[in-house]
Amino acid sequence: MRLSLVTGGSGFIGNHLVQLLCARGERVRVFDLRPAPHFAGAAAIDFHQGDIADAAAVDRAMAGADRVYHLAANPNLWARDKRDFARVNHLGTLNVLAAAERHRPERVVYTSTESILAGQRGSAASGEMIDETSAVRVEQMPGSYCRSKFLAERAALEAARRGLPLVVVNPTLPVGPGDRLLTPPSRMLLDFLNGRTPAYLGTEINMIDVRDAALGHLLAADRGEIGQRYILGGENLSMSALLAVLGELSGRPMPKLRVPYWLAYAYGAIDQLIADRVTGRAPRAPLAGVRLARYPMRFDNRRALTELGLEPRPIRHALADVIAWFCNEGLLAGTAGTGPRGPRQHASAGG
Repeated sequence: MRLSLVTGGSGFIGNHLVQLLCARGERVRVFDLRPAPHFAGAAAIDFHQGDIADAAAVDRAMAGADRVYHLAANPNLWARDKRDFARVNHLGTLNVLAAAERHRPERVVYTSTESILAGQRGSAASGEMIDETSAVRVEQMPGSYCRSKFLAERAALEAARRGLPLVVVNPTLPVGPGDRLLTPPSRMLLDFLNGRTPAYLGTEINMIDVRDAALGHLLAADRGEIGQRYILGGENLSMSALLAVLGELSGRPMPKLRVPYWLAYAYGAIDQLIADRVTGRAPRAPLAGVRLARYPMRFDNRRALTELGLEPRPIRHALADVIAWFCNEGLLAGTAGTGPRGPRQHASAGG
């Protein structure tokens, strides 16, 4: 029976990936800082607790693995200590690659992010869709998160050129049920649903159901071409269209104020300065996120559709499911229950 190692398996995409692997009858080893609640008593899951920046712990976790899915990361756009992005996202990936080159699993899937491709502003500004061939440079990265993921993806592709059987996937913004630690896309939706979005920036984004993003990892392992990247994307939609659908599904009013980029940037800069220097709490509008939203982020997912056979479901279904999940978790204003608390740990969203 195949043994698959999932780093970051307690995270949003990782958790759904673990469930798919178990349903397929595979043995699963999860490496993360802490287990997801449903891991307890799951006979098919071998949980290894550890930090992705600990090279020895990563090496021990990989021993005997047939396939490796590396999702562990800090997916936030802000951290008070910016060095955490390099330590977790870049150094952690170097540890995984070094262990894989020693243990030689049959396939490695590295989870990158669409955010580093969105740094290609030439095509985005001209209205073209961004695809896997978009050429980006590290100096284009808008912030420490994107920079760390760019360097990690570059190292992964270099390892593939050295002979490691590795495929890269770039999920767009994952949404859906089960995001217990609230990654940035889920927090954006929750802010709107709880009336904390008085205005919006007129941009375009791509969203994918988290369950389809997880399936895309399996398909990449099964069918992906070594040394290639695949954008795991769902639907391109404007921010106003997204808010309109959320409003229709939830009954919440859509914000009427659309702010220009310069005003959003000024607010984000001040908000982040206060977070960095005074409060130590995450800003409402991380400056990296504002910079990413400056141009439309329209993604072309045809390679994943044609080469992997990915068939993303309508994003409206994912939005309906996440609203129901928020309600069940008591995260929506006026609902009972307990929701996720505490800082995001090193279990990646992939976005």
